[in-house]
Amino acid sequence: MRKFLNTLFVLSENSYLALEGETVVVLAEEEKRGQFPLHTLENILCFSYKGASPALMGKCAREGVNLCFLTPRGRFLARVCGENPGNVLLRRTQYRAADDPAQSCRVARCFLFGKVYNSRWSIERTRRDHALRVDDEKLGRASSLLADSLPAFLEESDLDSLRGLEGQTAAVYFDAFDALILNQRETFSFTGRSRRPPLDPVNALLSFAYTLLANACAGALESVGLDAYVGFLHRDRPGRTSLALDMMEELRPLFADRFVLTLINNRVLREEHFDRQPGGAVWLNDEGRRLFLSAWQKRLAEPITHPYLKEKLAWGLAPYVQALLLARYLRGDLDDYPPFLWK
Repeated sequence: MRKFLNTLFVLSENSYLALEGETVVVLAEEEKRGQFPLHTLENILCFSYKGASPALMGKCAREGVNLCFLTPRGRFLARVCGENPGNVLLRRTQYRAADDPAQSCRVARCFLFGKVYNSRWSIERTRRDHALRVDDEKLGRASSLLADSLPAFLEESDLDSLRGLEGQTAAVYFDAFDALILNQRETFSFTGRSRRPPLDPVNALLSFAYTLLANACAGALESVGLDAYVGFLHRDRPGRTSLALDMMEELRPLFADRFVLTLINNRVLREEHFDRQPGGAVWLNDEGRRLFLSAWQKRLAEPITHPYLKEKLAWGLAPYVQALLLARYLRGDLDDYPPFLWK
């Protein structure tokens, strides 16, 4: 099993990354601010406009280190990719499946079944742990609706109808999401998803978490030889990692939503960790991003037992394992793609 390595987050907007021997050096104003061995890193996420040296980008591509550039606000800019590590036959199989509506629907419904299953699990987890503090009737009603919808996902054979079902269940889930927030209600309340830009602190946290998760899924897919840009549920669009967006659907409730709720309910993040712009946009400030990413890295290092493989691994390896399982399904080694169903 692959080992879970560290992620280097570079948050300073004036930082420049360079290669020195077998290490990555973080420079600011021509001064060395940090130096890290490349062999200990799995990802480098740079929230700086200055970028990195060609030597470092080439080294990361050769060594399989996922080097990703984002704006200081967390919007994805670019990712460094090296030679395709996979078998060309696997990608040709992926492309043929993506061009076939029936095969696309078969894979897509597994992703969405996992999403709805895990969304319901998240609600039930809160009902179990905080029964006296939540609106149990509202959460119970949402949980029942999500549970009742699960068989329909497995039976659906049309992509458009499948997307319609997903939209209905997402509305049920997000209608109940505010009831999962237990503390700091004066700062954190949720009335619905807003993006580009997020208009409240909860949406700011969700959008940031989704960006990180999408990058992790894209890197995992590319590492096993799949094309992250050719999806089954999300169709082709230039510049969009459609397959990464597909795969993150089943992981959103666990990796992103549940994580955001933990940060809020445990008071890790507070009002002072956000910047509110005159136009209504709300963003994490520098200190907020540091706290968020520190907690994110700790979460990814926590051990779990994979629900399908029954093997112990770090949370951060779940996207990689799901990418492997998807590749095995496309090769014909599995009868169906097994979504990540957490319990």
